[in-house]
Amino acid sequence: MGLFAIFSGSIEESTRHMPDTKTRKRRALRRFVIIQLVSLFVVLLVGFGVLHKWDGGESEAFAAPPKATHAAPTPAADAAVAEPAAEPAAKDAGAHADKADKEGDAEAPPDPIDLAIAPDGGVPFHPNGANYRSPFATPTPGNPIRIKVGMLLNSIDEYDVKTGTFTADFFLSLTSQAPMPALNLQFPNGKVDNKEVIAEKPTFRLYRMTGSFKSPPNLRKYPFDSQDLKIIIEDDARGIDQIRFTADKERTQLARGFRTLGWQVDYVEARAISQAYPDRFEGDDLYYGRYVFTLGIERFATSAAFKVFVPAFVIVIISLLGMWVPPEEMEVRSNAGAPMLAGAVLFHFALMQELPATSYLTRADKVMLGVYLSLALGMISTWWMFLVKEHNMGVVFKIARIGVPVVSMVIMALACLV
Repeated sequence: MGLFAIFSGSIEESTRHMPDTKTRKRRALRRFVIIQLVSLFVVLLVGFGVLHKWDGGESEAFAAPPKATHAAPTPAADAAVAEPAAEPAAKDAGAHADKADKEGDAEAPPDPIDLAIAPDGGVPFHPNGANYRSPFATPTPGNPIRIKVGMLLNSIDEYDVKTGTFTADFFLSLTSQAPMPALNLQFPNGKVDNKEVIAEKPTFRLYRMTGSFKSPPNLRKYPFDSQDLKIIIEDDARGIDQIRFTADKERTQLARGFRTLGWQVDYVEARAISQAYPDRFEGDDLYYGRYVFTLGIERFATSAAFKVFVPAFVIVIISLLGMWVPPEEMEVRSNAGAPMLAGAVLFHFALMQELPATSYLTRADKVMLGVYLSLALGMISTWWMFLVKEHNMGVVFKIARIGVPVVSMVIMALACLV
């Protein structure tokens, strides 16, 4: 009997010092919630680091200050697309055009720089030049030839919002009252892959061109963003003292049945501006004419909403269902946030793969930040229950059940509107 009493007493003593099962479970759940909060914090840090990468490809080619803008916005209009000329005729036209260019070059007056002088060395200049010091300007002031530029856009293909590149097929018309000099048309934001000469007369020229171009995207309002696709044309051999471009708004339009896959047309605009290069040499003050054709496109709102906003709100709503789990089911409540956190991270990563790195937050990024904050509120409310005494857990449950959903909806509303 004495031995049995000693053995029983030792068992009671060891049991008294052993933590009960409920306490161990609370400690394990507490550690689990801490891991969730730390994971969310790491995700936010990594997300901010990735989102604040600077995209160096947003500057437009030949970033030069514009001057003397002549705007001519026009609505999108229907126009018949001319049938391309037969291949033999196109070759003959090209041969005749090359021959005419050679004859014109032989009879053309000397270039302005050939008339400039440099008695003391350095950059040549025109002693009698009135408006510009540049050796490429005309030595004597005169009236420049005004050229009306029209464009009929047939199609836009292969638009990639991640790089801002697209291919375009268009007709380009040049019309003037006086005979036009030989033009050296350049495309600062792209290149022409194919050029078909349809007509080339002294006062009228018509070309059909296809090429690749680039317009930096503006994604601040993504997924409800609109983009400006530009085709920029200039003659960098003759300044505005020799030729001036003007936008022919009656000939600026879209082809009949024009479509852009995944986008809808917002507006069509053409304008002629005068721009100067950054100083390339002393006295480089000559302005050059530039024609800018702009096609404004925007995403379909319904598709954008279902692609970004609906999944984000579904993640938040499902995570808020855990607020109604009673304190007695703490294990279920603490596990409610982990799957939603993983889903939010994967969804955000998928969105980022479709867009280039930017120096600003898109609207989709702001919505995802709202999702992360809502998930954090749910995790904090669960952690709060571990910090209070057991008889106060019911009070925390009631506060969290009402407060967390309300604050989460306010956060999501601000994320969508700001």
